[in-house]
Amino acid sequence: MVDFLAENNLCGQAILRIVSRGNAIIAELLRLSDFIPAVFRLKDKSDQQKYGDIICDFSYFKGPEYYEGKLEAKPELQDLDEEFRENNIEILSRFYLAFESVHKYIVDLIRYLDDLHEGVYIQQTLETVLLNEDGKQLLCEALYLYGVMLLVIDQKIEGEVRERMLVSYYRYSAARSSADSNMDDICKLLRSTGYSSQPGARRPANYPESYFQRVPISNTFISMVIGRLRSDDIYNQVSAYPLPEHRSTALANQAAMLYVCLYFSPSILQTQQAKMREIVDKYFPDNWVISIYMGITVNLVEAWEPYKAAKTALNYTLDSANIKEQATRYAASMESLRPQVQQLLKEGFLREEIILDNIPKLLNCLRDCNVAIRWLMLHSAESAYDPNNKRLRQIKDQVLNDSKYNPKILFQLLLDTAQFEFTLKEMFKQMLSEKQIKWESYKKEGSERMSELAEVFSGVKPLTRVEKNENLQAWFREISKQIESLNYEDSTAAGRKTVQLIQALIEVQEFHQLESNLQVCQFLADTRKFLHQMIRTINIKEEVLITMQIVGDLSYAWQIIDSFTSIMQESIRVNPSMVTKLRATFLKLASALDLPLLRINQANSADLLSVSQFYSGELVAYVRKVLQIIPESMFTSLAKIIKLQIHDIMEVPTRLDKDKLKDYSQLGARYEVAKLTHDISIFTEGILMMKTTLVGIIQVDPKQLLEDGIRKELVKRVAYALHKGLIFNPKAKPSELMPKLKEMAATMDGFYRSFEYIQDYVSIYGLKIWQEEVSRIINYNVEQECNSFLRTKIQDWQSVHQSTHIPIPKFPSVDESATFIGRLCREILRITDPKVTCYIDQMNTWYDLKSHQEVTNNRLFSEIQSTLGTFGLNGLDRLLCFMIVKELQNFLTMLQKTILKDKAVVDIFKAMLGAVNPVQGIVANASKVYSSAVAKTQKIWCAYSEAIMKVSASRH
Repeated sequence: MVDFLAENNLCGQAILRIVSRGNAIIAELLRLSDFIPAVFRLKDKSDQQKYGDIICDFSYFKGPEYYEGKLEAKPELQDLDEEFRENNIEILSRFYLAFESVHKYIVDLIRYLDDLHEGVYIQQTLETVLLNEDGKQLLCEALYLYGVMLLVIDQKIEGEVRERMLVSYYRYSAARSSADSNMDDICKLLRSTGYSSQPGARRPANYPESYFQRVPISNTFISMVIGRLRSDDIYNQVSAYPLPEHRSTALANQAAMLYVCLYFSPSILQTQQAKMREIVDKYFPDNWVISIYMGITVNLVEAWEPYKAAKTALNYTLDSANIKEQATRYAASMESLRPQVQQLLKEGFLREEIILDNIPKLLNCLRDCNVAIRWLMLHSAESAYDPNNKRLRQIKDQVLNDSKYNPKILFQLLLDTAQFEFTLKEMFKQMLSEKQIKWESYKKEGSERMSELAEVFSGVKPLTRVEKNENLQAWFREISKQIESLNYEDSTAAGRKTVQLIQALIEVQEFHQLESNLQVCQFLADTRKFLHQMIRTINIKEEVLITMQIVGDLSYAWQIIDSFTSIMQESIRVNPSMVTKLRATFLKLASALDLPLLRINQANSADLLSVSQFYSGELVAYVRKVLQIIPESMFTSLAKIIKLQIHDIMEVPTRLDKDKLKDYSQLGARYEVAKLTHDISIFTEGILMMKTTLVGIIQVDPKQLLEDGIRKELVKRVAYALHKGLIFNPKAKPSELMPKLKEMAATMDGFYRSFEYIQDYVSIYGLKIWQEEVSRIINYNVEQECNSFLRTKIQDWQSVHQSTHIPIPKFPSVDESATFIGRLCREILRITDPKVTCYIDQMNTWYDLKSHQEVTNNRLFSEIQSTLGTFGLNGLDRLLCFMIVKELQNFLTMLQKTILKDKAVVDIFKAMLGAVNPVQGIVANASKVYSSAVAKTQKIWCAYSEAIMKVSASRH
């Protein structure tokens, strides 16, 4: 029979493509969930007031005319609606495509099942596919992935937000006019379920089973999939976990699939007690917190609360005696495993011969460690227990008490296990690659030894006191030939024959009284040793690596690992060389990528790169987050150094009296600076020890990681300093502008000097980084400030100045300005307002019109230059240009709406035009003409002079 996954097997390829697409859809949903425009949540009052009329949920479909009529009645709402469309249509289209792909996925799966039923695939039916190992896995995965998609959508993109986005997309796109659009079906599938992922939120009735039944799926298919998941070990995992107490861990992935698929058949959960008891006894006898996909955890106590049969069956697992038994068992495991793993990790302990002799023992140790870590991490996770649920709190407290849970000890075991696993894998890969070469060299050595002995007994080769013995000569020759004839390809026969040869060499030594000759004994002993090495080498099998890969799975911790971040960071702060151990942990976590990528890879799908990049990017972002403690600690030390250099250490003059030398030495302060500088170089060394590492498909270079970390910390601190330092009180007399700019300049100079100081100790280009990052901060803030003047706003993810790795923080606005650059600009305009100040050109100074006191002068721009540099002045210039354009637009709008529509005023201007023509000539009776025109158009001039003054003030 043709292999089910072969390229010419249409039946297998069709379902493989569906499953591959399912994994890619989930990655896209997770990716998009970080880009939901905040406005669709309508969280704060200002958003509700501004956008309440243009963002609707599905109530829109009950009367679209009513909503559209409301918009058409108000031109300003139409304008806002158009602006909103321009800003959001791109991201809405991306979300819609993702939602559509979920619907298309289930439609395609149903079509595939119909094709199977109707015999489209020759000789294949649902039953025969489920009998095939790959077919069984793929069909189970297809249903499970659909369930996961629905759960992920509800967890990451709330129902109300989904509805608002779908309605906005429907209104703004051509989807409604398209005949083949399945917008209605998508809306039916993804309408709000009432579920909220907020802690303490009530669970809707019949959730999620009613949600899972929105698209009807064949009941036969569902029951057959659940039947397979209940009874079979579909992934043959048990072989990697031979011990019966590890069975629930071996079947954990299958258990997660079964958990999701059971919601497609809620009657089993509700009423079929025998089936539920069987499921719990097989999959959940000792665990109740499971990971369903890439670390999304579920607590069965809470999830199965509404289902009678499921709840009853689970009660046996949740019996306090059983919880105690499991928790104490894992506590004892931790006690015994920690010293065991630490012993194995000692320098020089894991040698080739020890590994070859103890493969089963080492694998058992790995299994025990991984099983203990898995159980303790899942069952002690904060996210798995709702703090508002009393029963869950009690279970959690019992687990923590009975297992003597200590996150630091658990984390230490995880570190050691990851390091042990990594070392063992690397050594084993090395041994596997050299296996044949070594085996052949041992064979050659053994054969040559036997040939030499044969020559010794021929009497030709002189060896002290060995008599000629033709029988032994022939026998050793034969043994040499036998060793030579061993075949590497046929390892089983070669292994059996090698054992017989070893036995023969022992016997020849005894029967022929060869013990008396030490040299002959040595030859025999060496040959036996080589034959033993051949047996050991032939036992190096790839299956061991596969078992290690299965056992070392850490995908369940994809999200929970975040709860250990503070412990990781603290341990790095205390001992920067800890980074090398963390590297093994990050690589262990990267193995989680195998789960979603396996089918995408098998299907040769084009999604492979984008999905790998998404998950690898997530992991690299986490690595950066953990290692950010190094730049943070470096900057803390730097701040102390700068403080000492500015306030404590005196500058040594070029000429110095001998008796004053002691005063200038300041040994204590200089020692402190040296110590802090040494700390900084130690931190640098720590991160550089990590070596270049491939995390998923992204190459992580520690030097780049350190530089990015330093840039991130610099950006964070400088942005915060600018935000805090440039807040002005408009009522202050005199203005706070100059003092705050001076203060800010000193702060920026401190940062600059510290950077100059650090660059040699951490091997970075300080000035280059400083200029790039400060210009980026200022340009980004100018861009954000200018957004308020633009119809099509530049979103963070579109900005050339914003970065995911080195993000510029956004701060809530404190007045009408969005950023510090806006506050600075408006404060300059306020204190140089032409209504209250006068600019004297010859003096380059502004004076107060009433008191005639100097308000400010051209030193202001020197201060801005020293605070924000050229980028700051350039940014202010750009912002003022936007303000001038806005002012002119407002004036033109006013002119068009009030003046040009007022016939009387237009007539006055026409008469005036006639009176002053020709323009080159002198106007007759000028004072009367002008004063009459001004008097009649009095209402214009106030707005006109205001606009002219604002524009001219901005131009100055």
